[in-house]
Amino acid sequence: MILNLNNIKKRQSEMKKVIIAIVALVYISTGSILAQDNSDWIIDSDNKRKFDYYFYDALSAKAQGNYAEAVDLLLHCHSLDSTNANVLSELGGFYNVLQQPNKAVEYLRKAVEKDPENYYYNMMLASLNKEIDQKEEAIDIYKMLLEKYPQKTDVYMALAEAYNDNGELKKAIETLDKLEENVGIREAITLNKYRLYSMLSEKEKAFEEIETIIKKNPENLTYILLLGDLYMQDNQFDKSLEQYKRVEAIDPDNPGLVLSMVNYYEKTGKPELAQEEIHNALISPMFEVEMKLQLLTRYITLLQSNKTDTKIANPLFATLFDQHPHNSQLNFLYGSVLLLQGNKEEAMKQFELFITAEPDNPAGYEQMLRIALPDDLDKVIEITEKGLQHIPDAYQFYFYLGAAKYQQKKYKEALTIFEDGLETMDEENSPIKSDFYGQIGDLNYFLGNEAIAFENYEKSLKLNPQNLGVLNNYSYYLSLKNKDLDKAERMSGITVKAEPTNATFLDTYGWVLFKQGAYTMAKIYIENAVKYSEENPSTEVLEHYGDVLYKTGEPEQALEQWKKAKELGSDSKTLKKKIKTKKYIEE
Repeated sequence: MILNLNNIKKRQSEMKKVIIAIVALVYISTGSILAQDNSDWIIDSDNKRKFDYYFYDALSAKAQGNYAEAVDLLLHCHSLDSTNANVLSELGGFYNVLQQPNKAVEYLRKAVEKDPENYYYNMMLASLNKEIDQKEEAIDIYKMLLEKYPQKTDVYMALAEAYNDNGELKKAIETLDKLEENVGIREAITLNKYRLYSMLSEKEKAFEEIETIIKKNPENLTYILLLGDLYMQDNQFDKSLEQYKRVEAIDPDNPGLVLSMVNYYEKTGKPELAQEEIHNALISPMFEVEMKLQLLTRYITLLQSNKTDTKIANPLFATLFDQHPHNSQLNFLYGSVLLLQGNKEEAMKQFELFITAEPDNPAGYEQMLRIALPDDLDKVIEITEKGLQHIPDAYQFYFYLGAAKYQQKKYKEALTIFEDGLETMDEENSPIKSDFYGQIGDLNYFLGNEAIAFENYEKSLKLNPQNLGVLNNYSYYLSLKNKDLDKAERMSGITVKAEPTNATFLDTYGWVLFKQGAYTMAKIYIENAVKYSEENPSTEVLEHYGDVLYKTGEPEQALEQWKKAKELGSDSKTLKKKIKTKKYIEE
Protein backbone atom coordinates (compact mmCIF):
# COMPACT_ATOMS: atom_id res chain seq x y z
CA MET A 1 0.00 0.00 0.00
CA ILE A 2 1.63 3.24 -1.12
CA LEU A 3 0.87 5.93 1.45
CA ASN A 4 -1.38 8.78 0.47
CA LEU A 5 0.34 11.63 2.23
CA ASN A 6 -2.70 13.84 1.86
CA ASN A 7 -4.60 11.57 4.22
CA ILE A 8 -1.93 11.28 6.91
CA LYS A 9 -3.24 12.77 10.13
CA LYS A 10 -1.04 13.71 13.04
CA ARG A 11 -1.67 11.48 16.00
CA GLN A 12 -1.16 12.76 19.48
CA SER A 13 1.50 10.90 21.42
CA GLU A 14 0.22 8.44 23.96
CA MET A 15 3.11 9.03 26.30
CA LYS A 16 3.12 8.05 29.98
CA LYS A 17 0.01 9.21 31.80
CA VAL A 18 0.07 11.02 35.11
CA ILE A 19 -2.21 8.93 37.27
CA ILE A 20 -3.51 10.20 40.58
CA ALA A 21 -3.63 6.76 42.08
CA ILE A 22 0.05 6.13 41.34
CA VAL A 23 1.00 9.51 42.82
CA ALA A 24 -0.99 8.71 45.93
CA LEU A 25 0.77 5.39 46.21
CA VAL A 26 4.12 7.14 46.39
CA TYR A 27 2.95 8.76 49.63
CA ILE A 28 1.74 5.43 50.90
CA SER A 29 4.95 3.63 50.07
CA THR A 30 7.29 6.24 51.50
CA GLY A 31 5.15 7.37 54.40
CA SER A 32 3.65 4.24 55.81
CA ILE A 33 5.80 1.32 54.82
CA LEU A 34 7.16 0.99 58.35
CA ALA A 35 4.00 2.08 60.09
CA GLN A 36 2.03 -1.14 59.74
CA ASP A 37 1.72 -3.37 62.75
CA ASN A 38 3.36 -6.64 61.70
CA SER A 39 2.16 -8.62 64.68
CA ASP A 40 -0.37 -10.52 62.54
CA TRP A 41 2.22 -11.78 60.04
CA ILE A 42 2.07 -15.53 59.80
CA ILE A 43 5.10 -16.08 57.57
CA ASP A 44 8.38 -17.38 58.91
CA SER A 45 11.60 -15.36 58.98
CA ASP A 46 12.90 -16.88 55.75
CA ASN A 47 9.74 -15.96 53.84
CA LYS A 48 9.74 -12.56 55.52
CA ARG A 49 13.20 -11.87 54.06
CA LYS A 50 11.90 -12.94 50.65
CA PHE A 51 8.86 -10.72 51.14
CA ASP A 52 10.98 -7.67 51.97
CA TYR A 53 13.24 -8.35 48.99
CA TYR A 54 10.39 -8.66 46.50
CA PHE A 55 8.44 -5.75 47.97
CA TYR A 56 11.29 -3.27 47.67
CA ASP A 57 11.97 -4.60 44.17
CA ALA A 58 8.33 -3.88 43.34
CA LEU A 59 8.62 -0.30 44.61
CA SER A 60 11.81 0.15 42.62
CA ALA A 61 10.16 -1.17 39.43
CA LYS A 62 7.24 1.20 39.97
CA ALA A 63 9.55 4.17 40.51
CA GLN A 64 11.25 3.35 37.19
CA GLY A 65 7.91 3.11 35.39
CA ASN A 66 8.07 -0.68 34.94
CA TYR A 67 4.47 -1.14 36.04
CA ALA A 68 3.89 -4.64 34.66
CA GLU A 69 6.95 -5.91 36.51
CA ALA A 70 5.85 -4.10 39.67
CA VAL A 71 2.42 -5.76 39.60
CA ASP A 72 3.97 -9.21 39.14
CA LEU A 73 6.26 -8.65 42.11
CA LEU A 74 3.43 -7.34 44.28
CA LEU A 75 1.28 -10.35 43.47
CA HIS A 76 4.20 -12.56 44.51
CA CYS A 77 4.44 -10.60 47.78
CA HIS A 78 0.71 -11.11 48.27
CA SER A 79 1.16 -14.86 47.86
CA LEU A 80 3.77 -14.75 50.65
CA ASP A 81 1.68 -12.56 52.97
CA SER A 82 -1.93 -11.83 52.02
CA THR A 83 -2.43 -9.62 55.12
CA ASN A 84 0.15 -6.93 54.40
CA ALA A 85 -1.63 -3.58 54.07
CA ASN A 86 1.17 -1.99 52.05
CA VAL A 87 0.91 -4.67 49.35
CA LEU A 88 -2.88 -4.58 49.39
CA SER A 89 -2.95 -0.82 48.90
CA GLU A 90 -0.35 -0.91 46.14
CA LEU A 91 -2.33 -3.58 44.27
CA GLY A 92 -5.50 -1.57 44.78
CA GLY A 93 -3.86 1.44 43.17
CA PHE A 94 -2.59 -0.57 40.22
CA TYR A 95 -5.94 -2.25 39.57
CA ASN A 96 -7.53 1.19 39.59
CA VAL A 97 -5.05 2.29 36.91
CA LEU A 98 -5.89 -0.87 34.96
CA GLN A 99 -9.54 0.27 35.06
CA GLN A 100 -10.69 -2.57 37.27
CA PRO A 101 -12.27 -0.46 40.05
CA ASN A 102 -14.17 -3.28 41.73
CA LYS A 103 -10.98 -5.29 42.17
CA ALA A 104 -9.18 -2.15 43.32
CA VAL A 105 -11.83 -1.51 45.98
CA GLU A 106 -11.58 -5.13 47.14
CA TYR A 107 -7.84 -4.77 47.80
CA LEU A 108 -8.14 -1.33 49.39
CA ARG A 109 -10.89 -2.47 51.73
CA LYS A 110 -8.59 -5.22 52.95
CA ALA A 111 -5.78 -2.66 53.34
CA VAL A 112 -8.02 -0.46 55.47
CA GLU A 113 -9.06 -3.47 57.56
CA LYS A 114 -5.39 -4.13 58.33
CA ASP A 115 -4.48 -0.46 58.85
CA PRO A 116 -7.73 1.41 59.66
CA GLU A 117 -5.98 4.60 60.80
CA ASN A 118 -4.12 5.15 57.54
CA TYR A 119 -5.24 8.44 55.99
CA TYR A 120 -4.15 7.71 52.43
CA TYR A 121 -5.69 4.23 52.29
CA ASN A 122 -9.03 5.64 53.41
CA MET A 123 -8.91 8.56 51.00
CA MET A 124 -8.19 6.25 48.08
CA LEU A 125 -10.90 3.83 49.13
CA ALA A 126 -13.47 6.62 49.40
CA SER A 127 -12.49 7.96 45.99
CA LEU A 128 -12.85 4.52 44.42
CA ASN A 129 -16.20 3.98 46.14
CA LYS A 130 -17.44 7.12 44.39
CA GLU A 131 -16.29 5.70 41.05
CA ILE A 132 -18.27 2.49 41.50
CA ASP A 133 -21.32 4.43 42.75
CA GLN A 134 -20.91 3.43 46.40
CA LYS A 135 -21.61 7.02 47.42
CA GLU A 136 -22.88 6.39 50.93
CA GLU A 137 -19.79 4.36 51.83
CA ALA A 138 -17.58 7.17 50.47
CA ILE A 139 -19.44 9.73 52.58
CA ASP A 140 -19.07 7.56 55.70
CA ILE A 141 -15.31 7.29 55.15
CA TYR A 142 -14.90 11.05 54.68
CA LYS A 143 -16.96 11.78 57.80
CA MET A 144 -14.81 9.37 59.80
CA LEU A 145 -11.64 10.99 58.48
CA LEU A 146 -12.96 14.44 59.30
CA GLU A 147 -13.37 13.41 62.94
CA LYS A 148 -9.80 12.13 63.02
CA TYR A 149 -8.28 14.95 60.95
CA PRO A 150 -10.42 18.09 61.48
CA GLN A 151 -7.70 20.33 60.01
CA LYS A 152 -7.43 18.46 56.67
CA THR A 153 -8.80 20.80 53.99
CA ASP A 154 -8.82 17.99 51.42
CA VAL A 155 -11.28 15.94 53.47
CA TYR A 156 -13.78 18.82 53.71
CA MET A 157 -13.62 19.38 49.96
CA ALA A 158 -13.92 15.67 49.24
CA LEU A 159 -16.88 15.27 51.59
CA ALA A 160 -18.63 18.28 50.04
CA GLU A 161 -18.10 16.80 46.59
CA ALA A 162 -19.42 13.42 47.75
CA TYR A 163 -22.55 15.06 49.17
CA ASN A 164 -22.93 16.92 45.88
CA ASP A 165 -22.63 13.67 43.88
CA ASN A 166 -25.24 12.11 46.15
CA GLY A 167 -27.65 15.00 45.57
CA GLU A 168 -27.32 16.30 49.16
CA LEU A 169 -26.51 19.87 48.18
CA LYS A 170 -27.45 21.48 51.52
CA LYS A 171 -25.08 19.15 53.38
CA ALA A 172 -22.37 19.99 50.85
CA ILE A 173 -22.82 23.70 51.61
CA GLU A 174 -22.80 23.03 55.38
CA THR A 175 -19.50 21.16 54.99
CA LEU A 176 -17.97 24.07 53.08
CA ASP A 177 -19.26 26.49 55.72
CA LYS A 178 -17.38 24.51 58.37
CA LEU A 179 -14.25 24.57 56.24
CA GLU A 180 -14.61 28.33 55.82
CA GLU A 181 -14.79 28.70 59.61
CA ASN A 182 -11.43 26.94 59.87
CA VAL A 183 -9.48 28.52 57.01
CA GLY A 184 -11.37 31.72 56.23
CA ILE A 185 -12.86 32.89 52.95
CA ARG A 186 -11.09 31.25 50.02
CA GLU A 187 -11.79 31.53 46.30
CA ALA A 188 -12.20 27.78 45.74
CA ILE A 189 -14.69 27.47 48.61
CA THR A 190 -16.63 30.54 47.50
CA LEU A 191 -16.93 29.32 43.91
CA ASN A 192 -18.09 25.91 45.08
CA LYS A 193 -20.75 27.46 47.28
CA TYR A 194 -21.82 29.71 44.41
CA ARG A 195 -22.23 26.65 42.20
CA LEU A 196 -24.19 24.74 44.83
CA TYR A 197 -26.54 27.64 45.54
CA SER A 198 -27.06 28.04 41.79
CA MET A 199 -27.99 24.36 41.52
CA LEU A 200 -30.52 24.93 44.31
CA SER A 201 -31.90 27.93 42.33
CA GLU A 202 -31.00 30.21 45.25
CA LYS A 203 -29.43 32.86 43.04
CA GLU A 204 -29.36 35.66 45.62
CA LYS A 205 -27.33 33.53 48.02
CA ALA A 206 -25.12 32.44 45.12
CA PHE A 207 -24.18 35.99 44.19
CA GLU A 208 -23.87 36.98 47.88
CA GLU A 209 -21.01 34.49 48.10
CA ILE A 210 -19.09 36.38 45.41
CA GLU A 211 -19.92 39.73 47.04
CA THR A 212 -18.46 38.37 50.28
CA ILE A 213 -15.10 37.61 48.71
CA ILE A 214 -15.11 41.05 47.02
CA LYS A 215 -15.66 42.74 50.41
CA LYS A 216 -12.76 40.77 51.85
CA ASN A 217 -10.52 41.68 48.87
CA PRO A 218 -11.76 45.09 47.66
CA GLU A 219 -8.51 45.85 45.83
CA ASN A 220 -8.71 42.65 43.76
CA LEU A 221 -10.49 43.61 40.55
CA THR A 222 -10.44 40.00 39.37
CA TYR A 223 -13.28 39.16 41.75
CA ILE A 224 -15.39 42.05 40.51
CA LEU A 225 -14.83 40.86 36.94
CA LEU A 226 -15.72 37.36 38.08
CA LEU A 227 -19.01 38.62 39.51
CA GLY A 228 -19.74 40.40 36.23
CA ASP A 229 -18.92 37.25 34.25
CA LEU A 230 -21.19 35.15 36.46
CA TYR A 231 -24.04 37.64 36.04
CA MET A 232 -23.47 37.43 32.30
CA GLN A 233 -23.59 33.61 32.38
CA ASP A 234 -26.92 33.98 34.16
CA ASN A 235 -28.10 36.36 31.38
CA GLN A 236 -28.33 39.27 33.85
CA PHE A 237 -26.61 41.57 31.39
CA ASP A 238 -27.41 44.87 33.12
CA LYS A 239 -25.86 43.67 36.37
CA SER A 240 -22.83 42.25 34.55
CA LEU A 241 -22.23 45.59 32.78
CA GLU A 242 -22.54 47.33 36.15
CA GLN A 243 -19.61 45.28 37.50
CA TYR A 244 -17.51 45.96 34.40
CA LYS A 245 -18.09 49.69 34.80
CA ARG A 246 -16.86 49.40 38.40
CA VAL A 247 -13.60 47.94 37.12
CA GLU A 248 -13.33 50.49 34.30
CA ALA A 249 -13.61 53.36 36.78
CA ILE A 250 -10.62 52.00 38.71
CA ASP A 251 -8.45 50.52 35.91
CA PRO A 252 -9.65 51.22 32.35
CA ASP A 253 -6.68 49.35 30.86
CA ASN A 254 -7.27 46.15 32.81
CA PRO A 255 -6.57 43.24 30.39
CA GLY A 256 -9.25 41.08 31.95
CA LEU A 257 -11.80 43.83 31.40
CA VAL A 258 -11.14 43.75 27.66
CA LEU A 259 -11.89 40.04 27.48
CA SER A 260 -15.00 40.40 29.62
CA MET A 261 -16.29 43.24 27.47
CA VAL A 262 -15.62 41.23 24.30
CA ASN A 263 -17.68 38.38 25.77
CA TYR A 264 -20.37 40.82 26.84
CA TYR A 265 -20.70 42.32 23.35
CA GLU A 266 -20.80 38.87 21.78
CA LYS A 267 -23.49 37.67 24.18
CA THR A 268 -25.62 40.78 23.68
CA GLY A 269 -25.49 40.55 19.88
CA LYS A 270 -23.03 43.38 19.20
CA PRO A 271 -20.15 41.71 17.34
CA GLU A 272 -18.99 44.98 15.78
CA LEU A 273 -18.38 46.44 19.25
CA ALA A 274 -16.52 43.27 20.26
CA GLN A 275 -14.24 43.68 17.25
CA GLU A 276 -13.72 47.36 18.04
CA GLU A 277 -12.80 46.49 21.66
CA ILE A 278 -10.17 44.02 20.45
CA HIS A 279 -8.86 46.36 17.76
CA ASN A 280 -8.32 49.19 20.26
CA ALA A 281 -6.50 46.87 22.65
CA LEU A 282 -4.23 45.55 19.90
CA ILE A 283 -2.99 48.98 18.86
CA SER A 284 -2.62 50.15 22.45
CA PRO A 285 0.94 50.15 23.89
CA MET A 286 -0.51 49.43 27.35
CA PHE A 287 -0.95 45.68 26.93
CA GLU A 288 1.66 42.93 27.03
CA VAL A 289 2.26 40.98 23.83
CA GLU A 290 0.89 37.75 25.34
CA MET A 291 -2.42 39.48 26.00
CA LYS A 292 -2.44 40.88 22.48
CA LEU A 293 -1.84 37.46 20.98
CA GLN A 294 -4.75 36.12 22.99
CA LEU A 295 -6.97 38.96 21.80
CA LEU A 296 -5.78 38.66 18.22
CA THR A 297 -6.66 34.96 18.20
CA ARG A 298 -10.09 35.88 19.54
CA TYR A 299 -10.41 38.57 16.88
CA ILE A 300 -9.69 36.10 14.07
CA THR A 301 -12.25 33.71 15.54
CA LEU A 302 -14.82 36.50 15.63
CA LEU A 303 -14.15 37.41 12.02
CA GLN A 304 -14.59 33.79 10.97
CA SER A 305 -17.79 33.31 12.96
CA ASN A 306 -19.22 36.49 11.41
CA LYS A 307 -18.10 35.33 7.93
CA THR A 308 -15.91 38.41 7.59
CA ASP A 309 -12.78 38.30 5.44
CA THR A 310 -9.87 37.67 7.82
CA LYS A 311 -7.60 39.77 5.60
CA ILE A 312 -8.83 42.87 7.43
CA ALA A 313 -6.75 41.64 10.38
CA ASN A 314 -3.50 41.66 8.37
CA PRO A 315 -2.71 45.36 9.01
CA LEU A 316 -2.99 44.63 12.75
CA PHE A 317 -0.23 42.07 12.37
CA ALA A 318 1.91 44.73 10.71
CA THR A 319 1.33 47.02 13.70
CA LEU A 320 2.21 44.25 16.14
CA PHE A 321 5.38 43.34 14.23
CA ASP A 322 6.45 47.00 14.53
CA GLN A 323 5.85 46.82 18.28
CA HIS A 324 7.31 43.32 18.76
CA PRO A 325 9.59 42.54 15.80
CA HIS A 326 11.16 39.40 17.30
CA ASN A 327 8.16 37.60 18.71
CA SER A 328 8.08 34.09 17.24
CA GLN A 329 4.55 33.37 18.49
CA LEU A 330 3.38 36.29 16.40
CA ASN A 331 5.07 34.70 13.38
CA PHE A 332 3.30 31.45 14.09
CA LEU A 333 -0.12 33.07 14.47
CA TYR A 334 0.31 35.17 11.34
CA GLY A 335 1.46 32.11 9.39
CA SER A 336 -1.64 30.23 10.52
CA VAL A 337 -3.89 33.10 9.43
CA LEU A 338 -2.15 33.36 6.05
CA LEU A 339 -2.59 29.62 5.60
CA LEU A 340 -6.26 30.05 6.42
CA GLN A 341 -6.41 32.69 3.71
CA GLY A 342 -4.78 30.34 1.20
CA ASN A 343 -1.54 32.32 0.99
CA LYS A 344 0.76 29.32 1.38
CA GLU A 345 3.92 31.02 0.14
CA GLU A 346 3.81 33.83 2.70
CA ALA A 347 2.61 31.43 5.41
CA MET A 348 5.66 29.25 4.78
CA LYS A 349 7.93 32.28 5.30
CA GLN A 350 6.35 32.98 8.68
CA PHE A 351 6.75 29.37 9.81
CA GLU A 352 10.38 29.41 8.67
CA LEU A 353 10.95 32.45 10.87
CA PHE A 354 9.22 30.61 13.70
CA ILE A 355 11.42 27.47 13.50
CA THR A 356 14.52 29.66 13.25
CA ALA A 357 13.57 31.21 16.58
CA GLU A 358 12.21 27.98 18.09
CA PRO A 359 13.97 25.06 16.37
CA ASP A 360 12.97 22.63 19.14
CA ASN A 361 9.23 23.32 18.78
CA PRO A 362 7.55 20.74 16.50
CA ALA A 363 4.51 22.97 15.82
CA GLY A 364 6.31 25.05 13.18
CA TYR A 365 7.52 22.03 11.21
CA GLU A 366 4.06 20.50 11.37
CA GLN A 367 2.46 23.62 9.90
CA MET A 368 5.07 23.66 7.14
CA LEU A 369 4.24 20.04 6.37
CA ARG A 370 0.58 21.01 5.99
CA ILE A 371 1.66 23.33 3.20
CA ALA A 372 4.08 20.92 1.51
CA LEU A 373 1.78 17.88 1.58
CA PRO A 374 0.91 16.02 -0.54
CA ASP A 375 2.58 17.29 -3.68
CA ASP A 376 6.01 18.64 -2.78
CA LEU A 377 7.84 15.53 -1.58
CA ASP A 378 11.25 17.19 -1.75
CA LYS A 379 10.01 19.93 0.58
CA VAL A 380 8.54 17.30 2.94
CA ILE A 381 11.95 15.64 3.09
CA GLU A 382 13.71 18.96 3.70
CA ILE A 383 11.32 19.91 6.52
CA THR A 384 11.40 16.57 8.30
CA GLU A 385 15.17 16.18 8.06
CA LYS A 386 15.61 19.63 9.57
CA GLY A 387 13.07 18.84 12.27
CA LEU A 388 14.87 15.64 13.20
CA GLN A 389 18.17 17.53 13.51
CA HIS A 390 16.64 19.51 16.38
CA ILE A 391 14.06 17.01 17.69
CA PRO A 392 15.59 13.57 17.14
CA ASP A 393 12.83 11.76 19.05
CA ALA A 394 9.95 13.28 17.03
CA TYR A 395 8.56 10.04 15.64
CA GLN A 396 6.00 11.87 13.46
CA PHE A 397 8.83 13.34 11.38
CA TYR A 398 10.29 9.87 10.83
CA PHE A 399 6.86 8.81 9.61
CA TYR A 400 6.48 11.70 7.15
CA LEU A 401 10.07 11.34 5.97
CA GLY A 402 9.73 7.59 5.50
CA ALA A 403 6.42 8.09 3.70
CA ALA A 404 7.96 10.61 1.30
CA LYS A 405 10.86 8.28 0.49
CA TYR A 406 8.31 5.49 0.10
CA GLN A 407 6.37 7.46 -2.51
CA GLN A 408 9.62 8.19 -4.31
CA LYS A 409 10.12 4.39 -4.40
CA LYS A 410 13.32 4.68 -2.41
CA TYR A 411 12.33 1.63 -0.45
CA LYS A 412 15.63 0.85 1.25
CA GLU A 413 16.00 4.44 2.50
CA ALA A 414 12.39 4.47 3.67
CA LEU A 415 12.84 1.17 5.49
CA THR A 416 15.86 2.48 7.41
CA ILE A 417 13.94 5.63 8.38
CA PHE A 418 10.93 3.71 9.70
CA GLU A 419 13.21 1.35 11.64
CA ASP A 420 15.06 4.32 13.16
CA GLY A 421 11.76 5.97 14.06
CA LEU A 422 10.57 2.82 15.77
CA GLU A 423 13.55 3.05 18.12
CA THR A 424 12.41 6.46 19.39
CA MET A 425 9.05 5.29 20.71
CA ASP A 426 8.05 4.15 24.19
CA GLU A 427 6.29 0.87 24.83
CA GLU A 428 3.05 2.71 25.62
CA ASN A 429 2.85 4.13 22.10
CA SER A 430 1.14 1.02 20.72
CA PRO A 431 -1.08 2.47 17.93
CA ILE A 432 1.77 4.46 16.39
CA LYS A 433 4.23 1.58 16.72
CA SER A 434 1.66 -0.59 14.97
CA ASP A 435 1.67 1.83 12.02
CA PHE A 436 5.46 1.79 11.88
CA TYR A 437 5.55 -2.01 11.88
CA GLY A 438 2.94 -1.94 9.12
CA GLN A 439 5.08 0.30 6.92
CA ILE A 440 8.16 -1.80 7.65
CA GLY A 441 6.15 -4.83 6.58
CA ASP A 442 5.08 -3.17 3.31
CA LEU A 443 8.61 -2.09 2.49
CA ASN A 444 10.05 -5.52 3.16
CA TYR A 445 7.41 -7.01 0.88
CA PHE A 446 8.37 -4.61 -1.91
CA LEU A 447 12.01 -5.51 -1.36
CA GLY A 448 11.23 -9.20 -1.68
CA ASN A 449 11.60 -10.05 2.02
CA GLU A 450 8.24 -11.78 2.28
CA ALA A 451 8.86 -13.65 5.55
CA ILE A 452 10.16 -10.50 7.30
CA ALA A 453 7.19 -8.54 5.94
CA PHE A 454 4.70 -11.00 7.40
CA GLU A 455 6.57 -11.04 10.74
CA ASN A 456 6.20 -7.26 10.97
CA TYR A 457 2.52 -7.42 10.07
CA GLU A 458 2.07 -9.84 12.97
CA LYS A 459 3.89 -7.44 15.32
CA SER A 460 1.71 -4.59 14.08
CA LEU A 461 -1.55 -6.46 14.64
CA LYS A 462 -0.44 -7.63 18.07
CA LEU A 463 -0.17 -3.96 19.08
CA ASN A 464 -3.35 -2.89 17.26
CA PRO A 465 -5.62 -5.72 16.05
CA GLN A 466 -7.85 -3.15 14.31
CA ASN A 467 -5.14 -1.60 12.14
CA LEU A 468 -7.17 -1.61 8.94
CA GLY A 469 -4.31 -0.73 6.58
CA VAL A 470 -2.21 -3.61 7.84
CA LEU A 471 -5.15 -6.03 7.82
CA ASN A 472 -5.84 -5.10 4.20
CA ASN A 473 -2.27 -5.34 2.97
CA TYR A 474 -1.44 -8.51 4.89
CA SER A 475 -4.53 -10.29 3.59
CA TYR A 476 -3.94 -9.11 0.02
CA TYR A 477 -0.31 -10.24 -0.06
CA LEU A 478 -1.29 -13.60 1.42
CA SER A 479 -3.85 -14.00 -1.37
CA LEU A 480 -1.23 -13.18 -4.01
CA LYS A 481 0.89 -16.00 -2.60
CA ASN A 482 -2.12 -18.33 -2.18
CA LYS A 483 -1.16 -18.69 1.49
CA ASP A 484 -3.44 -18.88 4.54
CA LEU A 485 -6.50 -17.83 2.53
CA ASP A 486 -8.86 -18.46 5.45
CA LYS A 487 -6.78 -16.14 7.63
CA ALA A 488 -6.67 -13.60 4.79
CA GLU A 489 -10.47 -13.73 4.50
CA ARG A 490 -10.92 -13.15 8.25
CA MET A 491 -8.56 -10.17 8.27
CA SER A 492 -9.99 -8.62 5.12
CA GLY A 493 -13.52 -9.14 6.44
CA ILE A 494 -12.72 -6.91 9.41
CA THR A 495 -11.77 -4.04 7.10
CA VAL A 496 -14.93 -4.33 4.96
CA LYS A 497 -17.10 -4.39 8.06
CA ALA A 498 -15.35 -1.29 9.40
CA GLU A 499 -15.49 0.65 6.11
CA PRO A 500 -18.10 -0.89 3.78
CA THR A 501 -17.64 1.76 1.06
CA ASN A 502 -13.84 1.64 0.92
CA ALA A 503 -13.03 0.50 -2.63
CA THR A 504 -9.57 -0.80 -1.71
CA PHE A 505 -10.90 -2.94 1.13
CA LEU A 506 -13.78 -4.23 -1.01
CA ASP A 507 -11.39 -5.15 -3.83
CA THR A 508 -9.07 -7.01 -1.46
CA TYR A 509 -11.92 -8.96 0.10
CA GLY A 510 -13.33 -9.78 -3.31
CA TRP A 511 -9.91 -10.89 -4.51
CA VAL A 512 -9.40 -13.18 -1.50
CA LEU A 513 -12.79 -14.77 -2.26
CA PHE A 514 -11.71 -15.08 -5.90
CA LYS A 515 -8.60 -16.94 -4.82
CA GLN A 516 -10.78 -19.26 -2.73
CA GLY A 517 -12.88 -20.01 -5.81
CA ALA A 518 -15.98 -18.22 -4.51
CA TYR A 519 -16.45 -16.33 -7.79
CA THR A 520 -20.08 -15.29 -7.37
CA MET A 521 -19.42 -13.72 -3.96
CA ALA A 522 -16.18 -12.21 -5.24
CA LYS A 523 -18.09 -10.53 -8.07
CA ILE A 524 -20.45 -8.80 -5.61
CA TYR A 525 -17.61 -7.22 -3.63
CA ILE A 526 -15.47 -6.27 -6.62
CA GLU A 527 -18.50 -4.70 -8.37
CA ASN A 528 -18.95 -2.57 -5.27
CA ALA A 529 -15.24 -1.70 -5.38
CA VAL A 530 -15.72 -0.49 -8.98
CA LYS A 531 -18.81 1.48 -7.93
CA TYR A 532 -17.09 3.26 -5.05
CA SER A 533 -13.98 4.08 -7.11
CA GLU A 534 -15.78 5.62 -10.10
CA GLU A 535 -14.43 9.10 -9.40
CA ASN A 536 -10.89 7.79 -9.16
CA PRO A 537 -10.88 4.46 -11.02
CA SER A 538 -8.18 1.93 -10.18
CA THR A 539 -6.48 -0.15 -12.88
CA GLU A 540 -6.06 -2.97 -10.37
CA VAL A 541 -9.74 -3.01 -9.43
CA LEU A 542 -10.81 -2.97 -13.09
CA GLU A 543 -8.47 -5.83 -13.95
CA HIS A 544 -9.77 -7.83 -11.00
CA TYR A 545 -13.31 -7.11 -12.14
CA GLY A 546 -12.43 -8.48 -15.57
CA ASP A 547 -10.90 -11.59 -13.98
CA VAL A 548 -14.00 -12.34 -11.92
CA LEU A 549 -16.32 -11.69 -14.88
CA TYR A 550 -14.36 -14.19 -16.90
CA LYS A 551 -14.71 -16.78 -14.13
CA THR A 552 -18.48 -16.17 -13.87
CA GLY A 553 -18.97 -16.87 -17.58
CA GLU A 554 -18.96 -13.32 -18.98
CA PRO A 555 -15.84 -13.21 -21.21
CA GLU A 556 -16.96 -10.27 -23.36
CA GLN A 557 -17.60 -8.07 -20.33
CA ALA A 558 -14.29 -9.28 -18.88
CA LEU A 559 -12.43 -8.15 -22.00
CA GLU A 560 -14.10 -4.74 -21.74
CA GLN A 561 -12.84 -4.23 -18.16
CA TRP A 562 -9.33 -5.41 -19.05
CA LYS A 563 -9.20 -2.88 -21.87
CA LYS A 564 -10.35 -0.10 -19.52
CA ALA A 565 -7.53 -1.03 -17.13
CA LYS A 566 -5.02 -0.88 -20.00
CA GLU A 567 -6.31 2.52 -21.17
CA LEU A 568 -5.79 3.88 -17.66
CA GLY A 569 -2.12 2.87 -17.84
CA SER A 570 -1.98 -0.43 -15.97
CA ASP A 571 1.49 -1.94 -15.62
CA SER A 572 0.13 -5.46 -15.01
CA LYS A 573 2.41 -8.20 -16.32
CA THR A 574 -0.43 -10.37 -17.61
CA LEU A 575 -2.98 -7.76 -18.76
CA LYS A 576 -1.75 -7.62 -22.40
CA LYS A 577 -1.87 -11.41 -22.62
CA LYS A 578 -5.42 -11.45 -21.23
CA ILE A 579 -6.55 -8.96 -23.85
CA LYS A 580 -4.73 -10.76 -26.65
CA THR A 581 -5.97 -14.26 -25.74
CA LYS A 582 -9.31 -13.05 -24.36
CA LYS A 583 -8.74 -15.41 -21.45
CA TYR A 584 -7.92 -15.10 -17.75
CA ILE A 585 -4.25 -15.76 -17.07
CA GLU A 586 -3.04 -16.23 -13.52
CA GLU A 587 0.02 -14.21 -12.57
